[in-house]
Amino acid sequence: MGMVRSGIGYDVHRLVEGRSLVLGGVEIAHEKGLLGHSDADVLSHAIADAVLGALGEPDIGYWFPPGDASIAGISSLEILRKCREIAAGKGAVIHHVDATLIAERPKIRPHVGEMRANIAAALGILPDQVGVKATTNEGIGFLGREEGMAAMAVCTVDW
Repeated sequence: MGMVRSGIGYDVHRLVEGRSLVLGGVEIAHEKGLLGHSDADVLSHAIADAVLGALGEPDIGYWFPPGDASIAGISSLEILRKCREIAAGKGAVIHHVDATLIAERPKIRPHVGEMRANIAAALGILPDQVGVKATTNEGIGFLGREEGMAAMAVCTVDW
């Protein structure tokens, strides 16, 4: 490995009725979904920002502006694919991403394998190079009141 760099990412979205809940590219049955210009996949957005941070690039709002009508409803896996392209264009290799979803519900354990596979495919890495975990906010604050979901991520790259 040459120069090794890490990046961190954080994202949060409000839960609302009438939207699908997409996490890690997986649509999960839930009474509410996340509000956003894209599919609002908070997990993938945190990972994208971690990758972009490791590359020394601006955040996803720069690459995918929320006011751009041409990308309304875009799959966040497409955002991750763009991160992969940016990394490749710089000659960087994504080695690992690790992410934590913060939400009271739903349980994501049954979906983690598919999430890891989706994220890995979008980034051009293997599923065992992707960590996905979840925790609750113990009923505290807006996350605890189930007003939204948040995610944190870290990414390691080298070139």
